[in-house]
Amino acid sequence: MTKRKGAIGVLMPRDIPARDIVAFARRAEAHGFDELWVVEDLGYRGGLTQAATVLAATTRIRVGVGLLPAAARNVAFAAMEIAGLAQLHHDRVDIAVGHGMPAWMRSVGAWPRSPLTLLSEYITVLKALLSGRPVQHDGQYVRIDGLQLHESAVPVAAPAVLAGVRGPKSLAVSGDVADGTLLAEPVTPAYVRAALHHIAPTRPHRLVAYNIAAIDEDPAAALAAVRPALEVVGEPDWRPHIAPLPFHDDLVTLRSRCAGPREFARALPDEWVRQLTVAGTPEQARSALGDLFDAGVTSAVLTPVGTDHLAALDTLATAL
Repeated sequence: MTKRKGAIGVLMPRDIPARDIVAFARRAEAHGFDELWVVEDLGYRGGLTQAATVLAATTRIRVGVGLLPAAARNVAFAAMEIAGLAQLHHDRVDIAVGHGMPAWMRSVGAWPRSPLTLLSEYITVLKALLSGRPVQHDGQYVRIDGLQLHESAVPVAAPAVLAGVRGPKSLAVSGDVADGTLLAEPVTPAYVRAALHHIAPTRPHRLVAYNIAAIDEDPAAALAAVRPALEVVGEPDWRPHIAPLPFHDDLVTLRSRCAGPREFARALPDEWVRQLTVAGTPEQARSALGDLFDAGVTSAVLTPVGTDHLAALDTLATAL
């Protein structure tokens, strides 16, 4: 096993069959992944339920929830759930809080007028509650009147609270209030450097990066496997990810000329696909991970593709 410059994690697919969740977590731990992250995408499974399940089924691997939409849960009750996980599974829990996808949140009537204000207030109060301090906060969105977690409920070490954000303004909020930042795919070294510029951390700050990934001894097969997952690239919500790239303008033009996302993904040049994913042979994947770590990523999280999730996990482990 090569010496790692940072932590390497894997993302549990949101559509994994329930019968495979525990097997996936245990196999990720057995392979030697440092972290396992679960998602809370609208219409799939809750993030905290998944985290509790895989934490109970494993012994070493860190488990992250990325991300919990701030508008979806009262911060006091979120703190109670998170504190319970941290107590039961000491120093193995990370939590990322974000705005959530605007379209999803609007569809359930939970998109605030000022998502940046909500995120800042929410993370500030959540961290204070998890630390065991009494909290008095009368904000625009978050109101807590003297609540303090009971001493029996306070974790020995409060879990890290990261902000799941992407644009310059939200990245700046993360730098102000969070313990780290979660960047969703695609994450390139150029995007990492741009994000860190906006975060402008003045204290230790974790940077977790999700990336679509496929590993195959045939690099062309790996590129073909990740290509469908790039259909969303070029949409407005993903502009911050591609803005720092030299082919940004060409990518936007290509997207505008294509009839739809599927045609766009098929038309992407191989070189762009290589830069937007971690795909190729094990050696190429390790090189791509090294570039991300050199740019400032502290945890690189690989997102498997395909329908056989356990087999995809096994192939991703060849990059460790």
